[in-house]
Order: sequence, then structure tokens, then C-alpha cells
Amino acid sequence: MAKKIHVTSTINGEPIEFLCDARQSLLEVLRDTLDFTGAKEGCNNGNCGACTVLLDGLPVDSCLVLGVEVEGAKITTIEGIAREAHLHPIQQCFLEDAALQCGICTPGFIMSTKALLDSNPNPSEHEIRFQLSGNLCRCTGYDKIIRAVQDSAKALSAGVERGGTKATQPDGRRAAKKQPQAR
Repeated sequence: MAKKIHVTSTINGEPIEFLCDARQSLLEVLRDTLDFTGAKEGCNNGNCGACTVLLDGLPVDSCLVLGVEVEGAKITTIEGIAREAHLHPIQQCFLEDAALQCGICTPGFIMSTKALLDSNPNPSEHEIRFQLSGNLCRCTGYDKIIRAVQDSAKALSAGVERGGTKATQPDGRRAAKKQPQAR
């Protein structure tokens, strides 16, 4: 049996230590060891983007990064972007714009969107499409996703958390979905 390697990182703002095999991917560590199940395994070869997380602020396919490579790194997963019980404005825009269906790809799209808007708060449609080109969706047309990114940029630049829908109620039950506004 191979010796496990001790790794210390910051995940979603919290210092975390874990043990992993030398060949275990960050995706496997996040999902199987640390119970951060938001990043999804789609292809396990870096082609779909469903497992996208931010590694020191940059989007990476966590299936292509070894767990041992994140020693000392800062990782942000989809679980780490909501504020208290409120969805992040990007999450809120994806919800309101119906930019999701089955949900497998959604965390990756949201994390890639966050990385884009953190570095470019007012991207053109071409820049959005380029940034999201590593994220694949088999359920939707991409138009609603692009619109959600554009609306996210507007909401973030205005400092508005659209809708302000809480992700959960104080008792832990899911909050009722807010109906999208007519356009």
C-alpha cells in the first residue's frame, strides 16, 4: 500500500489538511475525501469543465490537478462562493435566467464565469464565449448561459445581488424559487 501524503491548503477560505495518494486527483480529494461534491466528474480527462474550481484564483479542471499539487494553495469551489445563506450574484443570475437543466455542468460554468468576471468585469460576448469554451453542456443551448454571464456582469458592477433569494431557509429547507422577471 502506498504511503499517503499530507497536504495543507485553504479551501473556501478555511485552512484544511488532508491525506491523499500521490496519484489522486484534486477532484477525487474534493469529492471523496473532503465531501465538497459541487465539482462534478463529467469526462475525467479535462474536456468538459464540469469539475472546474479556482486554484489561486484561476479556473482549473480539478480532474487534471493532483491533490498533492495544491500544497499551500487557495482553492475555491462552488460551495465557497455563496455569502452566508444568499446565493452569489452569478448563481442567482444562472437561476433567474434558467441557464441550467440537469445541473452537471452548472458548477463549472459558474466557476469559470466567476474567474472571468473577477479579471474582466465587463466582457464582450466574444470574450464570454472564449472563456467558457472549455465548459460543455449537453442539455441547453448556450444562449441562456451567455445571457446569465452578461446579467451577472451587470449585477456585480451595480453591486446588486439580484433577487436576494436565500439558498436555504434557517431550518435548512430549500427556499422557494423566485420566479424570473419578464424581460
